[in-house]
Amino acid sequence: MNMQEIRGLAKQYGVKYSRLTKVKLVQAIQHSEGNFDCFASATDGLCDQTECMWREDCFESAKLLAGLSTASA
Repeated sequence: MNMQEIRGLAKQYGVKYSRLTKVKLVQAIQHSEGNFDCFASATDGLCDQTECMWREDCFESAKLLAGLSTASA
C-alpha cells in the first residue's frame, strides 16, 4: 500500500499523519483499530496475525529496517 492510501486510512481513523514515517503511521492505524501495533516488527519473518491487511508490507518493511540496522552497525 502506498503512502497516499495509508494517509487516506489514517484520515478515516482520525490519526494525525504529518511527520510520521510509514512504519509509525501504520502502527498508529493498527492501534486505533484496536489491534496490535506491530507493523514491521516481524524481523524473523514469523507472524501469527494471518488475516492482517498489512502482512505483506509488514514483512517487506521489517526486512528493510533490519537491513538498515545492520548496515549502520
